[in-house]
Amino acid sequence: QVQLVESGGGLVRPGGSLKLSCAVSGISLAHYAVGWFRQVSGNSREVIACISASEDTPFYPDPMKGRFTISKDYSKNTVYLQMSNLQPDDTAVYYCATPFRPCLGLVFLDGSTYEGQGTQVSVRS
Repeated sequence: QVQLVESGGGLVRPGGSLKLSCAVSGISLAHYAVGWFRQVSGNSREVIACISASEDTPFYPDPMKGRFTISKDYSKNTVYLQMSNLQPDDTAVYYCATPFRPCLGLVFLDGSTYEGQGTQVSVRS
């Protein structure tokens, strides 16, 4: 059973930093790409980053380059998202998911995708 559990969200002041964690079970990070997206209620999802399976190649859409860093720890089967210089516009629920294009990795034969329950990040003075 594939499961993703996010943690690390919270309230932070503008200019602050947070590190989110995505604990993955049921699959190996060496085989599946994992990524992060965020969503504000009623709005569309916004891709933040993903990291490929065995080659650990990160991908960031242009608007996300510079303030976000994705990484993973194979020993903990966990993917991280380091966020810096956070601003009120970064307030959202942050989710991790797998598979995650365009990062390379296996896909599930039935086309399934899995995501966690999300973690709230709030940025305000």
